Amino acid sequence: MSGLTDQPGPGRDQGAAGPPLRDATNPLGAYLRARRELVTPGQAGLPGTGVRRVPGLRREEVAMLAGISADYYLRLERGRDRNPSVQVLQALARVLHLDDAHFAHLRTLVADAPGQRVRQRGHRPGEEPVPDGARKLLYSLVQPAFIEGRYFDVVASNALARAVDPRLDVGGNQLRDLFLDPAAQALYPEWVNVTECFVASLRQSAGTDTDDPRFVELTGELSASARFRELWARHEVRGQRGTPLRIAHPQVGELTVNRERLGIGGAEHLMLVVYHPDTGSDDADKLALLASASA
Repeated sequence: MSGLTDQPGPGRDQGAAGPPLRDATNPLGAYLRARRELVTPGQAGLPGTGVRRVPGLRREEVAMLAGISADYYLRLERGRDRNPSVQVLQALARVLHLDDAHFAHLRTLVADAPGQRVRQRGHRPGEEPVPDGARKLLYSLVQPAFIEGRYFDVVASNALARAVDPRLDVGGNQLRDLFLDPAAQALYPEWVNVTECFVASLRQSAGTDTDDPRFVELTGELSASARFRELWARHEVRGQRGTPLRIAHPQVGELTVNRERLGIGGAEHLMLVVYHPDTGSDDADKLALLASASA
């Protein structure tokens, strides 16, 4: 969520519900198509003259730049060949300007990819088991903190986290709030970029498990948001990193906290999220005020 800029206020996402957002039948082809549509001819070193009927690069242009036949690339996009070599994937990654995270995701979409993990199904919201030690640590923290699951379900939180945002309670889901709750949207002055970060992280977390019942249920809800459908179609992949987060709190006003995500030993898909202010800042004073009010 770095490099965030001011964006319009809440109430901006009024799209009608769309179809379920699943590309499980041909994930490799869907990913290649989405990524080539984001690369302009100029970025690929090609002349941009003439009228183009498709956004981004044409299939034959990708094939030419990657050094493979147009027919072979067409088979990849249409799912008739699902096991390209590492060399072909590297060439496609170069043409499509994929960074390390996007290339790693591309490799997981290949049939029989080496090192693929056994799929783990998501739990129902709030039902993911939290190790006792992690729960005790959470409740001992003086900063706002909560524990989130693979798909950003809140499975535990402390009182100060709920004072910052009442929706950070057990059973809540941060994605659902961000895209479907105008009050949650109003909490983030940089909502547009925050949503970009969350959706890219969701795609990385889901990987190829797009038939996971919890994932299907959640994205089915989120498909009511035009903003979510737009972001999901981009196939961006990016893990969340520690970053400043601006919050427009209705009681104490705007404050900035540092958002950190920490892995929990023995719980692969659980993360401890901590909001901490800079020491001695006005933001620290505002959090202290919230803490005293929620005690």
